[in-house]
Amino acid sequence: MFKGSLPALVTPFTDGQVDLDALKKLVDWHIDQGSHGLVPVGTTGESPTLTHAEHDLVVKTVVDHAAGRVKVIAGAGSNNTAETVRLVQAAKEAGADAALVVTPYYNKPTQAGLIAHFTAAADCGLPIIIYNIPGRSSVDMSVATMAELAKHPMIVGVKDATGDLARVPKQRHHCGADFIQLSGEDATALGFNAHGGVGCISVTANVAPKLCAEFQEATLSGDYATALTYLDRLMPLHEAIFMEPGLVGAKYGMSLLGIGNEEVRAPLVGLTDGTKAAIRDGMVHAGLLN
Repeated sequence: MFKGSLPALVTPFTDGQVDLDALKKLVDWHIDQGSHGLVPVGTTGESPTLTHAEHDLVVKTVVDHAAGRVKVIAGAGSNNTAETVRLVQAAKEAGADAALVVTPYYNKPTQAGLIAHFTAAADCGLPIIIYNIPGRSSVDMSVATMAELAKHPMIVGVKDATGDLARVPKQRHHCGADFIQLSGEDATALGFNAHGGVGCISVTANVAPKLCAEFQEATLSGDYATALTYLDRLMPLHEAIFMEPGLVGAKYGMSLLGIGNEEVRAPLVGLTDGTKAAIRDGMVHAGLLN
């Protein structure tokens, strides 16, 4: 079962290279802070600018260093089905607990194409979490398509970043109550869980892992009043991190805590001063900085 707060891990760089020592420290920090799982090499992990060798190495490093302390869901998405299958197989060989597979972007397959793509990924024999994010991929997986895919024993859940909270009960009805629904949007994670979700693959959790974990624990215990007090603390930070690409904001916020540096790979660049100020203010509001 995948549930709770699962940080969409950033990938640390030093002088343009993946910093494995920093990555291992990051894994330890998240586990110490109470994160319920880790999701390396998604979009927040800058997967579009990693080589295949780097991608595989990051997954293997996170799995090995986590050493079973938490579940690891490895990013394994591409708009090329053959490449997706290779990434899923590599994640399986590395010992990941599941693979996160995004709906193919740019080439905009039909719903039948989505079924073929995800079936090929699932046939690798590793549990698959569908990642539905039409705002980035330009294709939206319908509830009917998801219900068809949920019949596959290795397709176990979805990271839903549609922002449509009505999807959650619809998917619960059509895919079954055991189908794992994880939010892909920090700002609506409370409502998502109230509608039947069980967690969030979170960008903000890179900066506030303890708060995000406690927030998730409150929702999962049904204590939405307490969860709302956490959301009140976190909402300005959620908004600030996404004023510019979220992973850049996450790395900046982490750097203010002394966790890693701000380095990102082109075409991403550093934040504007206004966004930096908003993130700092959001962290102060959350109680992360004085």
